[in-house]
Amino acid sequence: MTPNQKAFLDMIAFSEIGPRLLEASDNGYNVLVGGSLFQGYADHPRRMIDLPRLGIKSTAAGRYQLLARYFDAYKRLLKLPDFSPASQDAIAIQQIKERGALVDVEAGRFAAAVDRCHNIWASLPGAGYGQHENKLADLQAAFVAAGGRVLA
Repeated sequence: MTPNQKAFLDMIAFSEIGPRLLEASDNGYNVLVGGSLFQGYADHPRRMIDLPRLGIKSTAAGRYQLLARYFDAYKRLLKLPDFSPASQDAIAIQQIKERGALVDVEAGRFAAAVDRCHNIWASLPGAGYGQHENKLADLQAAFVAAGGRVLA
């Protein structure tokens, strides 16, 4: 994984999980939507969590808050053995590729990469899912702090 890819994944985790939960967990890899933790990486935890404040229920889990139904598809596509940190990273990179954003990530076109990916992660600016969206400047600061290089 290149430094910009790693930094982009770290930024997504910062955006989706937040710094407090990243520190209180296995770097976010074992976080359920809503903030509780799960044990074991043999499979996606597949827990439906009620989020009454948002008026939704979700199976989102892991560092990139992946829904169970998407895990099943990506597990087959990428021939993944489990829901381990390596598998979660591979899925997130695949999602970024599918949005055509990997070239922007590599080139340091941070805003363009985020814009291409905002429909995947509800916490990114412009996502439009009715959940908290982080500010682009804050996310760029997290990307740079994680070692990412932004095109000047």
